[in-house]
Amino acid sequence: MKLIRVGALACALVGSACATSSGSTKGDDAAGEQKPAAGGDAKTAQAPKKLFDRLGGKGAVEAVIDDFLGRVAGDERINSGFAVGHVPRVRQRLVELVCAATGGPCTYSGRAMDVAHTGMKITNAQFDALVGHLVATLDKFKVPAAEKNELLGVLGPMRPAIVEEP
Repeated sequence: MKLIRVGALACALVGSACATSSGSTKGDDAAGEQKPAAGGDAKTAQAPKKLFDRLGGKGAVEAVIDDFLGRVAGDERINSGFAVGHVPRVRQRLVELVCAATGGPCTYSGRAMDVAHTGMKITNAQFDALVGHLVATLDKFKVPAAEKNELLGVLGPMRPAIVEEP
């Protein structure tokens, strides 16, 4: 059913980011917080802001998701069978995913990306269309290049868990 395909694909666009973590670098702890350099004082060393905060917090994430879903719903390449009744659930999962993936306080309650997409035969073209809609949404909200690239860098590695083309 294409409804599930589009909804899961939209969730997946963001969802793998929750499962993707970059390796720690010197000075980072397991939670990704910056530790003070050797000889530094914890009170004087300032941790970099999480991407979630730099994006503007939950309200900004919700605005991005709302615009993104509107774009997806209007795209004939990927929206066949997209039922309005499922939008609230898809929206909630996307907000959870982006929030959690960017270091926010949310917990993602959806399925793992590989489980959610097995057998859906999602194409590279469909994946690329969704990424294009996300980029257009980020551009609309004037998300700075550094934050946009960081978010896309977290999301990009999920392609193999979603696309099923030979």
